[in-house]
Amino acid sequence: MQKHFLPITKKELDYLGWDYVDIIIVNGDAYVDHPSFGAAVIGRTLERAGLRVAILPQPNWQDDLRDFKKLGKPRLFFGVTSGNMDSMVNHYTANKRLRSDDAYTAGGKAGFRPDYATTVYSKILKQIYPDVPVVIGGIEASMRRLSHYDYWSDTLKPSVLLDSEADVLVYGMGERPILALADLFQKPNWREHLKECRQIAYIDSDIAKYEAEQPIMLHSYQEELRDKRKYGENFVLFETESNKREQRTLIQPYGRQYLVVRPPFPVATEEEMDSFALFDRMMNAPHPKYLKRGDIPAFEMIKNSITMHRGCFGGCSFCAISAHQGKQIASRSNASILAEVSDLIQRPYFKGHISDLGGPSANMFRMHGKNLDRCKTCPRPSCLVPKICPNLQMNHKPLVELYQKVADMEGVKHVTIGSGIRYEMLLPHSKEEDLNNGQSKYLHQIVNKHVSGRLKVAPEHTDTEVLKLMRKPEFDKFIEFLDRFNQENKKCGKNQQLIPYLIGSHPGCTVEKMAELSRLTQKLHLLTDQVQDFTPTPMTFSTAMYYLGYNPYDGKKVHIAKSMEERKKQHDFFFKTTKRNRR
Repeated sequence: MQKHFLPITKKELDYLGWDYVDIIIVNGDAYVDHPSFGAAVIGRTLERAGLRVAILPQPNWQDDLRDFKKLGKPRLFFGVTSGNMDSMVNHYTANKRLRSDDAYTAGGKAGFRPDYATTVYSKILKQIYPDVPVVIGGIEASMRRLSHYDYWSDTLKPSVLLDSEADVLVYGMGERPILALADLFQKPNWREHLKECRQIAYIDSDIAKYEAEQPIMLHSYQEELRDKRKYGENFVLFETESNKREQRTLIQPYGRQYLVVRPPFPVATEEEMDSFALFDRMMNAPHPKYLKRGDIPAFEMIKNSITMHRGCFGGCSFCAISAHQGKQIASRSNASILAEVSDLIQRPYFKGHISDLGGPSANMFRMHGKNLDRCKTCPRPSCLVPKICPNLQMNHKPLVELYQKVADMEGVKHVTIGSGIRYEMLLPHSKEEDLNNGQSKYLHQIVNKHVSGRLKVAPEHTDTEVLKLMRKPEFDKFIEFLDRFNQENKKCGKNQQLIPYLIGSHPGCTVEKMAELSRLTQKLHLLTDQVQDFTPTPMTFSTAMYYLGYNPYDGKKVHIAKSMEERKKQHDFFFKTTKRNRR
């Protein structure tokens, strides 16, 4: 098969001899044809199904809208995504200052996508092509699928489906729902069949047809606007259901209409995960149109990395991964991963260093519940906190073996693990547990061969109450891991450092607690250059607390650092460049 980029210009359509396009994907990022970029993955998934797909990257939304017209009208639908990031997170710092760069744009230049990009693009398309269905997806749409608190406007917003005027929303990882929708849109009465699709959301005026499924009825958006507590109750219902392996339909009233969120697809099998890899169909590079504009920083960062699995059962309060990718882990086969390594070795830019073999959390590969029936209805947000679930299978041996196989391949000089590691999973309670799960072997392998001077882990804080609200293990666990890491360094004759990721201004954190965090990390001689301010992003537990001022699960009041002055004070403890900060 002769590989080529998906077309992004009329000239490329003509070169391919296409007189029509089935689907056009409008993307807030520059077009990078690589498995780490969502628009490319969805485009290639549809292409493999025999459909003609074009990409419209970073169209100009501020002129006469000619970019939205240049590829014509698609036969089936427009797909819209803000890109690999929420456009507001992409544009603004935690303190709402406009960023001067954009890692997903050629040359790292800012200003090539609008605020609330999904909504802006979708509205323009509905204005120009009112009869063509618009499907929105990606992280921005996924995490705004229900009513949500928007930090940047400081308002409670409705589902992005309402604001964007789109027809359908795909949430989570979109390969399976987008193929189902592609089939559906070929029917003249496609709206009548939306109920047959999983992992989508849409507006319906008749909800009687869902009664047999016993859907979860949420408070209406109007009720939430009148009473914050209704939003808190909705959040608990949503998050509790999304933690389960098998979920029900969610319905939220909007006046006389209803937002319907269908349950997700089952956890992807190994065979399905292998089919999603698509590296062999891709150019694994940015489109040539960007050559004169400079490198795309996000691609430069990940071009030598390989994703082995999806999902995370860590359940951190501030993280969107479990609500987007799911709590359950879906892993690729060794054969698929090794085939991608072989492909990577042949690429002209590869110099022998694989920068990551991982996923959202590197050491969750192939992990799952021992008894999956117990996971079907388990509402726990985290399998690790407050205690590691006894039903969790967390064998690290397959990872040790796979790392070694990759490292032994001809052409591979070095493999580092760039993804985060859940360190509490590497603290066995007994020799028997260590023997069964291989935690010590894994730590030895990492320290001895796969750390490039620094290993980054995420204790996030030192205060017990703040850590509880973050759904992170107690700081004692981090100290225990730090000791094990240092001992392993000595055994291996290494002089490597453990770098902690830390968060300030998180709900529950005060200036005094940040001062104690600073004191403890200095006492432990830790480098603290990985400190960030908490950013409330849509639909996370931390954001719900930030908006409500209390924990929606128990109703207890939570301290919130809302003023920029207090947020700056908390941040200042780690940047002692002025007399004020040193004090």
